[in-house]
Amino acid sequence: MESRSRRAFLTGRRLSQNPWEAFCQRLRSAATGTFFEFEMHEGVGSARLIPKQASDVHHARALCAEYGVLLALDGIQHASRLNEEPVLWVEPGRDMAGCQRLEPGSSKWFVQPGCLLGELEAAGFQQFADLPCHITVAAWLADRTLCDWNAGETFKSGMVHASVLLADGSSVNLGAFGESNQKPLDGLRLQQLVPALFQASVHPDAQLCRQAQHWPGRYRLDALLPAAGHAPNLAQLLLGHGGDLGWIEWVVLDEQLAQPQAERSYADRYSSRQRAQGDAGTCGTNLDARIKALFDPADVFPYPGQDV
Repeated sequence: MESRSRRAFLTGRRLSQNPWEAFCQRLRSAATGTFFEFEMHEGVGSARLIPKQASDVHHARALCAEYGVLLALDGIQHASRLNEEPVLWVEPGRDMAGCQRLEPGSSKWFVQPGCLLGELEAAGFQQFADLPCHITVAAWLADRTLCDWNAGETFKSGMVHASVLLADGSSVNLGAFGESNQKPLDGLRLQQLVPALFQASVHPDAQLCRQAQHWPGRYRLDALLPAAGHAPNLAQLLLGHGGDLGWIEWVVLDEQLAQPQAERSYADRYSSRQRAQGDAGTCGTNLDARIKALFDPADVFPYPGQDV
């Protein structure tokens, strides 16, 4: 019987020595984008992928789930260090940087995650005038301090729709969901997720958090508890999500709705979070854990840890 090592030699393929090497080998073969493997840190592997097309991220997600590798958004500061387990950093590059109106004369724009804030400002989104122009839309959406509108005011982000790749491989479309909504939910995953989120929004923890001026949780469940005159919007739940809930494939932004958030210093944000610890803070933490479990029960994406 011919040995595996001999077959590998004859076919020119090198057998992987461990799961991390197998993961890297398979991702290199599957992805059309740029893949770079870093040096091992205390026996733990890490790598970066700059996808060329959406299928690259889908392949990466599947392999991360199979090999127990974290899929982390690159370009943001994560709440906890990610050097204790294998991690694939995914950076949306220029091949995923589209930005165009949905139709002539429309105020709504289709935007991909690699689009830069400077490009959106040039297109007419003045809310980004005072933000660093080099930040990607993906990084902006994931950054809690850059998406820190007051509780019930997530509509000011201008975000009206989003497509998100979840940990189980499902791509779900999230958007407005009012009481008069008659459109059936598309797919089993969305049929499970949406009722659970609305159920969480009426929990006493959510009601207590909603009374605070600044939402004390990481994940913006207050998007389902908007100020009077505005409809709940599931896409806005992702504002400041830290890359913990899924991979945002594209969003629709409305330049007529978009408003800059009120200026607050880091010290102001920190003190408000500290004050919340005694009342709504614990409720916010409980809600975060529930939402994380709904979106990513297998922990394919990073766990947020503690932050302010």
